[in-house]
Amino acid sequence: GPVPLPDWAQRPAPPAFAAPGPLSPSSLGGAKVLPGEADPALAEAALARGRALHLLLEHLPGLPRADWPARAQALAGPAAQPLLEEARAILDAPDLAPLFGPDTLAEVPLTGTLLGRRALGVIDRLVVGPDRVLAVDIKSNRLVPDRPETVPEGLLRQMGAYAALLAPLFPGRQIDTALLWTATPRLMPLPGALVMAALQRAEVA
Repeated sequence: GPVPLPDWAQRPAPPAFAAPGPLSPSSLGGAKVLPGEADPALAEAALARGRALHLLLEHLPGLPRADWPARAQALAGPAAQPLLEEARAILDAPDLAPLFGPDTLAEVPLTGTLLGRRALGVIDRLVVGPDRVLAVDIKSNRLVPDRPETVPEGLLRQMGAYAALLAPLFPGRQIDTALLWTATPRLMPLPGALVMAALQRAEVA
C-alpha cells in the first residue's frame, strides 16, 4: 500500500528567514548636523544642495575649466551659479588639490563586514598612497564643527565604518579619514581612535 507521508511533510513550511539588508556606514545612528542646523523645514533643500555639490566635485576636476559652467548648469540646473562658486573655491584651494588629482578616486564603492553584518558604502574621495590611504567624505553642512571632538556623532560613526571596511583591503597601510567641509572650505583630519570609538557605539537595527 502507499507509504504514509511523514508528519513534517503535511505541515506548512515555516516562513523563510529574511536576512537583514546590508548596513550602510551613513545609517549607524547619531546626529549628522550640529544642533543649530537641525531645522526639518530646511533639511530637504540642504540635502538637494549637498547632492548637487557632490556631483560638481565628482565631475568637474576631470574637465577643462572652460567647460565647468556648462557642466555645472547641466548637473545643478538653476542653482548652478552659487554651487559652482563653492565648488571652485574648493578645487582652487592649494591644500585641497591632492584630493582631486588624477591619481585619486571618486565615489568608491566599498563592501565588507561591519559589526558582524555585511556592509555597503560609498566613499566620496579616496587617496591611495604606498603606505597610507586617506578616505574623505564631503560635507556641505552650514554649521562647521571647530574641531574633530565636536563633529556630530553620526559622522564619526560613518568615518569609523569606512576605516574598518578599508583596513582589510589595504593590509599594512595606515588608514586615515577626514571630512571636507565645503562651507569653509577646510579639510579636517579625524583621529583614528575617535572614529573607531564612535563606530563601537553604533546602533545596528
